[in-house]
Amino acid sequence: MINKRLLIKNLLAHNDESSFYDKKRKIDLGSREGKAKFLKHICALSNSNPNNNSYIVIGVEDEGNEINGVDFFDDSKIQNLVNAYLANPPIISYENVMFPHLPDDKVVGLVTIRPTGEITSLRKNIWKYWGGSIFMRDGSISMPKDFDIEIKDVNSKIVRSIENQAKNNIELTLDGVLDFINHRHSDLDAAYKVFKEQFVLCWAGIKKEVKDETYYSRVDIELINEQVRLFYSALDEISISYSEDEFKITEYVHLGVNKNYRYYPLEELTITFYENGFYNMNTELIFEPPQFNKRTLYHIYNANNSLLEKLKKNIPLNGQEKKDLQSLPASYLICYLNDFEDSKEKLMEAKPILKQIDGNVYQSFKESVRILRKVKYS
Repeated sequence: MINKRLLIKNLLAHNDESSFYDKKRKIDLGSREGKAKFLKHICALSNSNPNNNSYIVIGVEDEGNEINGVDFFDDSKIQNLVNAYLANPPIISYENVMFPHLPDDKVVGLVTIRPTGEITSLRKNIWKYWGGSIFMRDGSISMPKDFDIEIKDVNSKIVRSIENQAKNNIELTLDGVLDFINHRHSDLDAAYKVFKEQFVLCWAGIKKEVKDETYYSRVDIELINEQVRLFYSALDEISISYSEDEFKITEYVHLGVNKNYRYYPLEELTITFYENGFYNMNTELIFEPPQFNKRTLYHIYNANNSLLEKLKKNIPLNGQEKKDLQSLPASYLICYLNDFEDSKEKLMEAKPILKQIDGNVYQSFKESVRILRKVKYS
């Protein structure tokens, strides 16, 4: 079982970016350019490593390998994106890896690329890259190749050695459990469970009972053996259930208009553990978008547009407008889910302004975009 934090350290210590791993300060899957660049690197790493895993480490500065981290990213549909744009797509996983020196809301992203052994290419045009394009790693650079494509195994021994050096041990596991319960989450209800005598899963949050059901907010869930954060949210609520073989998380989102708010089930994550030392994660979107009166939504949509124009022109907001600003991202989300197609563009248009404001309104923006991403790729 590989400790992903040790794996990242070994990758960063081994060498600069190479033909089997890349590092990024951040990735942007919200724009066509960002998606295109990400897919290019996936394609190149897969083609250059036919017999071994390759990796992208996210949240690391190019100069000095300084680990600054990125926001928790739970896009379980990233494989759908890869499948949509790549022919012979590799198997992709994105994991959020804990580092002790980072703030609670920051992690290091680790993308693992498992190749198929076949040549991967772009299935269709995206941004400035043409459908049919093939990319390979030329040292630390992902380069297009037009002819004489030959897949060579040059990295499998090196990568196998790095992965072996990152194997977990009992001391690291015990230290991780104690740190999670006694230090990082001493103010929350925390618990752990061991699955199949191998896997240690910890969770913490503010617990509340509603009609014989238990819900958690301010939730943090980690697979300690691998130092992987499975779920993190400062806003949404979840329910947890488990058996001897499975651990299930059901996530809810709080949505509504005016005073008509309620919790809607968003997604179920089921982790199944096996006797042979493996586990499988399966996510299922169970979200049914709430539908509201169109006349009410037209009023909200126009009010949001007016508010956005004021923000763009630096016109001071009055007291009610400042209050309305807090719900602007979620309101645009609801409008989009109710067939106001332009509201998505308006939401993205507001991003740089809301980022400057920061605080709860920008957090609400990120939550709204996360839900949009899940709905799109499901």
